[in-house]
Amino acid sequence: MSGLAGLLAGHHPPGVYQWHAAFGPEDVRHTVEHAGARFAYVDGWTHQERSELLEAFAEALRLPDASGLDFDALAGHLDDVDGEPLVLLWDGWGPLARADRPAFDTAAGILAARAGSGPCPVSALLRGEGPGIDVPSLDG
Repeated sequence: MSGLAGLLAGHHPPGVYQWHAAFGPEDVRHTVEHAGARFAYVDGWTHQERSELLEAFAEALRLPDASGLDFDALAGHLDDVDGEPLVLLWDGWGPLARADRPAFDTAAGILAARAGSGPCPVSALLRGEGPGIDVPSLDG
C-alpha cells in the first residue's frame, strides 16, 4: 500500500488520485483508520448512473439527508466535513466516466476542489480502469 501509505504520511498532498492496488476495501479501511483518518467507500461497479452515484456518496459519507441529493448539495456537504482527514475509495469509476462524462467530471471536480480547502483534508482514490483522465497516480 505504498502509495496510500505515502498519502497518509503526508508525502502526497490531499487530492484526487488514480490507484490500482488490489487490496480489498476492508483492508484499505483498516489502513486508513489505523493512520487516524476516516474512510468512505463508493462501489462504482454497482452504482454506474448519476443518481446511483449520488446515493452511494450520500451513504458512504453518512449524509443526514440524502433525498434529492444533487452535485451542489454534495459539494455543500463536503464543505461541512471536519475532523480527521477523509480518504474516499471510489472503485469502478470508469463505467460512469464512459457513460456520463459530465457527471464523472463534476464529481471528480467537487472532490478535487474540496481536497485543497475546508477544515479537513479530503482525498479520493479512483481505482479501476477507465478512459484517460488528467489525475495523478499513487502507483509506484
